[in-house]
Amino acid sequence: MEISPGMQMVDTALWLRKQKILIINDLHLGYEEALHRKGILVPRFQLQEIKEQITRIFHNVSPATVIINGDLKHEFGTVLQQEWKEVLEFLDFVLNEVAEVIIIRGNHDPLLKFIAEKRAVQVVTEYLVGDTLIVHGDHLVDTKAKRIIIGHEHPALTIRKGSKREKYKCFLKGKWQGKELIAVPSFNPLLEGTDILKERLLSPFLEDVSRFEVYVVGKGEVFWFGKVKEILPENHQ
Repeated sequence: MEISPGMQMVDTALWLRKQKILIINDLHLGYEEALHRKGILVPRFQLQEIKEQITRIFHNVSPATVIINGDLKHEFGTVLQQEWKEVLEFLDFVLNEVAEVIIIRGNHDPLLKFIAEKRAVQVVTEYLVGDTLIVHGDHLVDTKAKRIIIGHEHPALTIRKGSKREKYKCFLKGKWQGKELIAVPSFNPLLEGTDILKERLLSPFLEDVSRFEVYVVGKGEVFWFGKVKEILPENHQ
């Protein structure tokens, strides 16, 4: 499904068809070790699931470039052993399929360049594709681009059916200072995300999402849910 002309939502990734660019973000590799250090024991499966998910996406599209839009690793001020190992393993996996990987630095990535250098992968603060600017989304930017693509927020929507509630990742599309703004969900299977109807949003680009359109991702398919202001009353009954 297209979210904007030439831009297709493929699972929780965004595909720029003409440029053959696949955008994924917020993988937070090393998250499981961070949880273990807090005494929360979870099995270490996220990297395998991420690789399987990317493989499924590569069956549908054939990118020349993969852009990782921030927070490839999880810890802020250090590099955990799991992060070092899994970031390199992940980069090797993707570089085996595409010609180029570009990393946009996220707020969790101040030390990422020391790992990325091992695979000669470029780490930048933003990336311009035509009239589209790709930035992580943790702080505002001054740009003449007509469209901005962000990550950082991990947008999600909780859907209720009877007594059952389930949270689904979602894309958001709206306007920011007259520019089209697209928020892409987290690619990490462990991070469900921030409920856009109930929780405080983190990105300064998303102070008011009431007029934003919502595209929910469920079992690899994407469904249009209308605008936030239209679904808000239903979910608060």
